[in-house]
Amino acid sequence: MKLVRDLTLDALLDLDGVVYALSDDPEPYWVKFVIKRVPVSPERPHGLSYSLTLHDPSGDRVLGFDNAHPVSEGSGPGIRTRIECDHQHQRHSVRFYEFQDAGTLIVDFWTEVESIMNWKG
Repeated sequence: MKLVRDLTLDALLDLDGVVYALSDDPEPYWVKFVIKRVPVSPERPHGLSYSLTLHDPSGDRVLGFDNAHPVSEGSGPGIRTRIECDHQHQRHSVRFYEFQDAGTLIVDFWTEVESIMNWKG
């Protein structure tokens, strides 16, 4: 049986520590990537610890995809929790994120960044 190498996982891991300015403005929006391999666990079944973030010029996080901590969604009797830590932050709200694979994570992150930047003008 031939093992198939996931090149998108390699691309994601290569982004670890990278910071990009999104324009040449003196105070641009910027993105930061922190990605590490970790032991597979119920919280991180894909064996990755990741944080992909978009920041405004003052450094405040506008958007984040990460799995640094468990989250709950909803409130009261309808509150939902799950073992996996994958989630998305948008300013002060948090929602579950369904991690599929490294390539989809990269695409989902950049899609949200583009949407936010288009909305900002």
